[in-house]
This record gives sequence, structure tokens and C-alpha cells, in this order.
Amino acid sequence: MLSQADCGTILAHLAVALAAGGLIGLERSYHGRPAGFRTHTLVCMSSSLLMLVTMFQQEWFSAAPESVHVDPTRMAQGVMTGIGFLGAGVIMQEGLSVRGLTTAASIWITAAIGILAGVGLYGAVGIATVLTLGTLSLFRWIENLMPTLLHAHHVVRFRRDGTMPEEQLRALVAEHGFTIGSLSYRLTGNGKFFEYQMVIRTLHARNAERLARTLAGLDSVVAFGIAPTGD
Repeated sequence: MLSQADCGTILAHLAVALAAGGLIGLERSYHGRPAGFRTHTLVCMSSSLLMLVTMFQQEWFSAAPESVHVDPTRMAQGVMTGIGFLGAGVIMQEGLSVRGLTTAASIWITAAIGILAGVGLYGAVGIATVLTLGTLSLFRWIENLMPTLLHAHHVVRFRRDGTMPEEQLRALVAEHGFTIGSLSYRLTGNGKFFEYQMVIRTLHARNAERLARTLAGLDSVVAFGIAPTGD
């Protein structure tokens, strides 16, 4: 049976895990990620709970102490392996864009913080939580200040009998500050339309707006799309 002191210890461990996971989850929810406040809180608390199973093994396993060899790291390995499946679930590919990598990484480190809370390393929990929040927020601000090569999936559709020549399209894209990384072709609408599909790159996000305005003003363009890729 657990003593009152043990129950208080367990409550403290879980409360710290709840607070740490909740703070990281709030940052993810603020930025509109599907795995946000509740997900990170539950991951951190569950990791802490599983570690408490090991820490209080003597309370539920009646074997003689000399025959029991407690190895909390084995439980930690199992937790991190299981979290890998949850992290993989938030990584999604949308066309050429892969999203959810940062959220998957935040889930993984939240599980690690939960393990620290489960074994009672509160100082490490605090440090890890602050560093994680700093990475997710401060580093985002630094990334926004740094020159970044923007990649976008670009599709332009023409009527088959009024298709813009490839050389002219390449020149148009280049005039708006883009370079073409790859280019493919496709007939759609039972052969009525001709599409150029390409990956374009630029250092200035505003170039996408300029290109879109130009394409919207061309009568020969039936449809177009510019979809920036995300991480």
C-alpha cells in the first residue's frame, strides 16, 4: 500500500509533468498545430506515470528485494519507442510539402521531460521545459529574420490550343525572382488542358504575390496554383 507521503510524491511528479507538458502544448496550440495543448499534456503525464511504475516497483511487486533488479532506463526506452509511433502520426505529406516534423519533435522531447518528472528530477524538468519553449518560440523568430529560400509547388493550366511556350513561361517565372527546381507536364480534362507542374524557389515571399497577380491577368491562363511547402 502506498503511504500518504508516497501519494504526495506521486501527485507532485504528475503535477510537474502536467505543467511542463501543458506549457509546450500551449505553444503548439497557439500556432494551430493539431497535436497541441491536450496532446502534449497527456504525453508528458503518461511518461511520468510509466516511470512511477518503475520507481515504486517495491509497492506492487512482492518478490524478495534481492531477486529484483530495478532498471528504470528500460522503462524509459520503452516509452520513447512508443512515442515514436505517436510522433509519426502527426507528420503529413501534402503534395510536395511535409508538415508536422517540429510537432513530432516536440512530442518526443515532451515525453523525455515526462520521464524526468517521473523520476523526480525537477530541476532538469524546468531547464528542459524552458529550453524547449525557447527553441519553439525564439528560434522561430530567428528563422523569420534569416534569409530563407522559399520553395513552392507551382501549377499553371492552359487550354491545349493556347499553351504558353515553355521558354516564355520560364522567362515569366524568372522575371518575378524565381528559379525552377523541377518541371513536369500533364494533359488534363480529357486532353483539353495542358499543365506545367514545377517546384519554384525564391528568397522573397512577396514574389509569390507578384507572380500570382501577373498570372491572374493573363487571359491564356485557365487556372494556376502556388503552394508554399512547409516543414
